[in-house]
Amino acid sequence: MIRKAQIDEFLHSQNIAVVGVSRNPKKFGFLIYQALLDKGYNCFPINPNMDSLNEKTCFKDLLSLPDEIDACVIVTGKPNTDLVLNQAIEKGVTKIWVQQTSETPYVKEISKSSDRNIIYGKCILMFLEPITGAHKFHRFIVKLFGKLPK
Repeated sequence: MIRKAQIDEFLHSQNIAVVGVSRNPKKFGFLIYQALLDKGYNCFPINPNMDSLNEKTCFKDLLSLPDEIDACVIVTGKPNTDLVLNQAIEKGVTKIWVQQTSETPYVKEISKSSDRNIIYGKCILMFLEPITGAHKFHRFIVKLFGKLPK
């Protein structure tokens, strides 16, 4: 079970890689990247099929990042999630958020046996204060049904 303390620890990071970033403003990879930037985080876009995003260098994978990062958000399709999670562990990332719908059985298994802060099954946009739009409503519904992490 994901706890609020895990989420708070993750959100105290400053340098966050977003793996699976997209140019499409309707995709979660773009929405998450932009929301983190808007909230003052230093973000590193990662997508093997892009050279840049909004004039910022886009890296091919986590291992090619020249800088140390505090955390990463994985917003990939399930077939790529496990590879990216392993790269994050190899890179030494201790705070990893696997965006809701990207989690796999392997993610759940590793989160139980690892000393890393691995969050999965949650939408990061529901926790980036101030929460707006559909994510504010989604958070309200989750809270209403007692499913918000405590």
